[in-house]
Parts: sequence; C-alpha cells; structure tokens
Amino acid sequence: MRIIAASVVLSTATVLYAAPAGGAPVGCGSLGGVVADGSCHVTENQPDFTVDAEFPLDYPDEQAIVDYLSQTRDGMVNAAQGPGARNLPYEMNVTSESFRSAQTRSVVLTLFENVGSAHPTTWYKAFTYDVGRGKPVTFDSLFDPGAAPLQTIFPLVQRELETRTGLAGSISVDDGMDPAHYQNFAITDDAVTFYFGRAELLPSYAGATSVSVPRTAIPPLAL
Repeated sequence: MRIIAASVVLSTATVLYAAPAGGAPVGCGSLGGVVADGSCHVTENQPDFTVDAEFPLDYPDEQAIVDYLSQTRDGMVNAAQGPGARNLPYEMNVTSESFRSAQTRSVVLTLFENVGSAHPTTWYKAFTYDVGRGKPVTFDSLFDPGAAPLQTIFPLVQRELETRTGLAGSISVDDGMDPAHYQNFAITDDAVTFYFGRAELLPSYAGATSVSVPRTAIPPLAL
C-alpha cells in the first residue's frame, strides 16, 4: 500500500507571512505566531484558506519544525490560490505532543489538511533530538548498524494494528518491512512509538494510527 502524501506542491512563488508578533521568538514570529503557555500558536483566516497550528517552543531544534510547517503551509496556500482550486476555503490544522527520555526530546505533529477533495488527509511528522550529542535522531541512526530492527518491530506493529482494527492480513510484508514507514517516531524511557498516517500501512478508512513498542522488546537504541 502506498502512502497518501499531503496534497501540497511547493512552488517557487513567494508567500508573504505576517510580521513577527511582538515578543514571539524568531521562528514562531516568522509564521505570524504568538506565544502562549510555552507554545507557538498560528492562526490565519483568509477567504481561500485557513491555518490553525500550535507547537512547543522547548524543542532543541525548533527551526526544523518551523521549516516544515512553513513548507507545508506554502504548499497548501499555493494550491488554494492556483487555477485548479475548488471547494474553498482550504484548511490546515496542526496539533502537537511532546515526549522525553533521559537522552532525547521528541515532538510529534498531527496534521489535518482539507484541500477540496472528498477525503481530507491526516498524517504525522515527528522530530526527535539527541540532547547529549546535539543532533537529530533519524530511523537510520536509531539502532546500531546491522541490528535489523524491523525483524522485531514489524511483527509487534502488525499484531497490535490487526488486533485493534480487526483487519487481519491487511499489512503486506513489503510495507511492514519498509523503513520508509517508520520515519515518524517518539522516544520515552520505556518505549518507542511509531506513527502511521492515513493509508500508510492500513486501508485509508482505518485512519491515522500509532503503535507503542516497549524498548525491552526491540534491539537496544544507539543513544
């Protein structure tokens, strides 16, 4: 099963943001956001699109989150203002959740986008940072080379999703063993939680989902 990507196409067109809000950090202000309760809140209401997003300001690599949201917003706006736009206004909503372990910080964005189609899209974008080493953590760097983690992780994910949904046999081995489907994750001291967008592993009608895998059940993390 193929991932249904967000229907955003980046273009070379320049999109102007609102001026930085007074007192807002540079990253948050570049999105036209304001700060409240330790988070950046971005709200835009235009005739052809709306944006409602929030993300925490204590993630060590905040600029990575800002860059991703900027690109995603630009793509949605470009589509809304393009010649093929229909069923306006388009809509982009973003919520976030934070996780911590002794060595890492994670932020998981949940993105909902409606760009005029019959089926809006929900997907995840996760960011994890190794505080001790001062660098982002990717799936490729999460385990030691040669650990073959998906041989352990995929059966756990498969069993949990099939039990939860009743969709036995719905995840192909090719999909389940493809690292591309495990790029969005959050780390705690006890578990690694993997996030799967709508139609990523399961049929689209099952929606977006996540599976928490105990760290004791998988190869040791390379942290």
